[in-house]
Amino acid sequence: MDNESIKQMLLDIQESELEFTVTMTGKESKRVNGLYKPDTREILLHNKNFKTDTQLIYTSIHEYTHHLINEEEIKANGGKNPPHCARSHTNYFWAKFHSLLDAAEEKGYYKIDISGSPELEALTKEIREKYITPNGKIMIELGKCLIKAHSLCEAANIRYEDYVDRVLQLPRNTAKSVTKVGMLPEEDAELGFDNMKIIASQRKVSDRAKAQDAIKNGKSPDSVIAMMKKKAKAVDPKEKLEKERERLTKTINELTHRLEFVEESLANL
Repeated sequence: MDNESIKQMLLDIQESELEFTVTMTGKESKRVNGLYKPDTREILLHNKNFKTDTQLIYTSIHEYTHHLINEEEIKANGGKNPPHCARSHTNYFWAKFHSLLDAAEEKGYYKIDISGSPELEALTKEIREKYITPNGKIMIELGKCLIKAHSLCEAANIRYEDYVDRVLQLPRNTAKSVTKVGMLPEEDAELGFDNMKIIASQRKVSDRAKAQDAIKNGKSPDSVIAMMKKKAKAVDPKEKLEKERERLTKTINELTHRLEFVEESLANL
């Protein structure tokens, strides 16, 4: 592949109105496989790092993701370059990157195929069957135990939070996550603990089902998290304004009471 064919491939995966260049440096780098320069919109690929076009394409799409996000931020900033963000590999980045990889697979540009390595294929099966699924089952059982411990603490007039903090010595957020996972069905254990946490964090049954389906259909955890965040943001405009009015009314009432108190205090001085 040459620079122009890589660029055309990227544009075919997703169009970009912001001009950019692709340059294979002809170099090898021990630090990075590629680089995106947002100021000059350059994608640099250290092609001596790659043994196959598949590896080159993967890094090309990675750097192109940075470009597309840069384009979004420029549009959101009224056409001006946005301030540089210290953290570029956010959940949104990985979700978008994985969606571009999916598009590249659909168009036949990229494919991850472990069948070419029987040893890796066997190891993958072992990881799933011996570690991911059993760990998921253990965490479901632990969650059920924590639910029971909560009831026993209440019956014994013991603060459950103190029990978690100083007896079990579990971080509270971990205990909360595991407790939610404990309410999931046993069959979800094959998805693994971290994926189960994503499912369990959804309040609505329909949202849990949607997250579960996405994970079972091969979506990455970052993609599922981003999908559910996007869904949560899709609030009815009227409902959003009503909630804002409610917050403002509450704030005004609190400030009014505070002002009355201050004026009364001043009058008594």
